[in-house]
Amino acid sequence: MQTRNRKEGEYTMAREIKPYEELELKDDFMFGLIMHDSKYVKPFLEMILKIKIRKVVYPQSQKSIDLSANAKAIRLDVYVEDDQNTVFNLEMQTSDNRNLPKRMRYYQGVIDLNILQKGQDYTKLKKSYVIFICTFDPFGEGRHIYTFCNTCQENTALTLDDDAVKIILSTKGTMDDVSPEMKRILDYIDGKGASDKFTEELEEAVCSARQNERWRLDYMTLEYEYRQRYLEGKEEGRAEGREEGRAESRERTIQKLHERGESIASIADIVELNEEEVKRVISELKL
Repeated sequence: MQTRNRKEGEYTMAREIKPYEELELKDDFMFGLIMHDSKYVKPFLEMILKIKIRKVVYPQSQKSIDLSANAKAIRLDVYVEDDQNTVFNLEMQTSDNRNLPKRMRYYQGVIDLNILQKGQDYTKLKKSYVIFICTFDPFGEGRHIYTFCNTCQENTALTLDDDAVKIILSTKGTMDDVSPEMKRILDYIDGKGASDKFTEELEEAVCSARQNERWRLDYMTLEYEYRQRYLEGKEEGRAEGREEGRAESRERTIQKLHERGESIASIADIVELNEEEVKRVISELKL
């Protein structure tokens, strides 16, 4: 869907609100919910890394990291630690915007800075894995897995040993480069259906999550915030444009929720208006 900044005549692409009941594991919100359960994230990490993990600890799902009072928070889909002080960041990526490498570098940087902000010396930085699961092949080589570590270009046997690893998984891989279990998970994420015990359990967890009313309202609130920020624009000094964006975002969200049969009370809670104001907007939209 295209939205237009009426003042400047610029078009931007705004994300549609996908109905919560249609969310799949490849949708980052659902991915964060499901992987907040250790019985799913632990075996998933073990399959990716081919290691055994004794225990995982959750600071929180979709962890937000604030670098400073003036900086925007970065929201992580899944952020867990194990009993060996290793950090794992899992991100679902469905849009091929060609900025994947720099995005991974940014995520790695903010995770490290978040650790240092707690007063730890840089020598105490934890080993970390930034793992992106992509529903496309970012390099077009047909691999299911791409692993990146820092090595010396003059001597590839020499590694930097900075304990920072970046991994990209692709659901579009064609090579025989991962285990059959890993391939079945990637196929499930790609929409091919559950084909073994683990993917069947994932499917059951997704179906159960779709019935959770609190999570549904959390999702709608988050999507509204995304749309609002998108329409506000990023340039400073555009107060008028930002105000128009807020109003347009709110109206579009109210319209979508109303068309889906949401109650006035639920809509008011999501867009942070009173019920009378929601009724007024709905009445105006019908004109």
